[in-house]
Amino acid sequence: MRRRLTGGGDLEREDPMGAGGGVRLPSWIRSLPVLLLLVVLALQPVTTGGAQVDKLLSVVPPFAGLVYGVRLTALVTAGVVGLLALPLTRAPYIGQGDLVVVTVLGLFSILLSWGRTRALQDVVIFRSASEAAQRAVLPPLPERVWRVRCAGLYRPAVRSALVGGDFYDLRDGPHGPRALVGDVKGHGLPAVGTVAALLGAFREGVLDDATLDRVAERMDRRLAVDAGGDPSAELFATALLLEFSAAAEGPGAVVRLVSRGHPPALLLRDGQVSQLAAAAGPPLGLASVAGGAAGAGPEPLVVELLPGDVLLCYTDGVTEARDAKGRFYPLAERLAARGHGERRVNPVNQVNQVNQVNLVNLVKFVWRDVSDFAADIDDDVALLALAVEPEGADGPGEGAKVPSAGPGAASSGGAGQEA
Repeated sequence: MRRRLTGGGDLEREDPMGAGGGVRLPSWIRSLPVLLLLVVLALQPVTTGGAQVDKLLSVVPPFAGLVYGVRLTALVTAGVVGLLALPLTRAPYIGQGDLVVVTVLGLFSILLSWGRTRALQDVVIFRSASEAAQRAVLPPLPERVWRVRCAGLYRPAVRSALVGGDFYDLRDGPHGPRALVGDVKGHGLPAVGTVAALLGAFREGVLDDATLDRVAERMDRRLAVDAGGDPSAELFATALLLEFSAAAEGPGAVVRLVSRGHPPALLLRDGQVSQLAAAAGPPLGLASVAGGAAGAGPEPLVVELLPGDVLLCYTDGVTEARDAKGRFYPLAERLAARGHGERRVNPVNQVNQVNQVNLVNLVKFVWRDVSDFAADIDDDVALLALAVEPEGADGPGEGAKVPSAGPGAASSGGAGQEA
C-alpha cells in the first residue's frame, strides 16, 4: 500500500498492512483460478483428436486453495468435480479413477486454504500489534500547538516498519511549545527501542524542565542509562530541539534552537533559504565521552521569526541521499530554486499566508524531489515543517498559558547562514 494521511500534522507514513490492516492479493491473481476454469470450458468443444483438456481442471482446486479462503475453495472444488462427473458435461475419457483423484486434490486444496488462512490471520494479528506499538512510539503530530503549525513526513528505510531510527515530535508545556527532530545510530526495528526512550525523555522534559538544555540533558542521561555505562555500546543520537515563545514586540515569535550534532534547520523567508546554524554540542549519549558533563553544550541560538517564515527540520537521510553520480542532495539550493519560482509566478508578498496547505506542500515537494534526485534512499527520512501564525490568529483556548520571549532575542538575518 502506498501512503496515507494519518491525521493532524503528520502527513505521510508507509502502511505496510494495506487498507484496513488486512492482507489481500492483487485482483488479477485472485481471478486466475476462474480464468483457468473458463479457458478449459471454452477449449472443450473446439479441441479435436486426443487432447484431453478437461484434465486440466484438476489444477484449478489447488490453485484456488493458494489464493482463496476455505468457502471459495470448497465452491470451486465442488464446481470442478461436478463438471467432471455430470453426464451432461463429462467427457468420455474421464474415468472413475480421475474423479477420485480430483476429489482428493479438492479436499487437499480445502485443507491447504484453511491452513493458509489461519497462518495469515496470525500474521495479521502480529503485524497489527506491531503497528499499534510503533504508532504508540511515534503517534501522529498535532496540526497545531499554540500558534505553531506543523506538517511532518516520515519514511523508514525498512518498508515493513512504521518507525525506524529517525523521530520527531511537537508538544506543548508550561514553558511553551517545544519541537524535536532526531536520528539515532542505526535504523529499522532495532532502533525503535532507542527512539521510544528518547521520545519519552523529551515528553517528560517538556513538562518538567525549564530550559532546552535541561531537556537535552535528560535525553542524554536516558541514553547513558540504557548503554549501562559501556562506552563500546555506541548508543547515541543527534537531535535538534526547538522552543517557541511570543516576541516581545510585534506579531512574530521567537524560537530557541539547541543542536546536539544534528543538521541545522532551514529558515524559508520571502523565497530565500538560510541555515540556522546553532553551535552544535556533542550528540546525545556522547557527552561523557566528549569530556563534558551530561547535557553540557553551547548556548541556544535565539532567532526572531516573522509572519510567513517557515522552519524546515530534517534528518541526514535527506541531505545524504545521492544521485547516480554520487552527488549529495542539495536541499537548501533546491528549496531556494522552488522559492524563487513561486515568487515569479505570484509576486504578491505571502506574509501572514502560511497555512497547513503550504506546510504540507513543502514536505511533499522535498520528498518527491529527493526521490527523483537519488538513485536509492537507504536511510530513514524525517521532515518537519513548522510555522508560527501571527499574533491575533485563533490561538490557545481561554486560560492557556502563552510563553513570552526573554531577553537576547536576535534577528534571524544575523543568526542564519545564507545557503
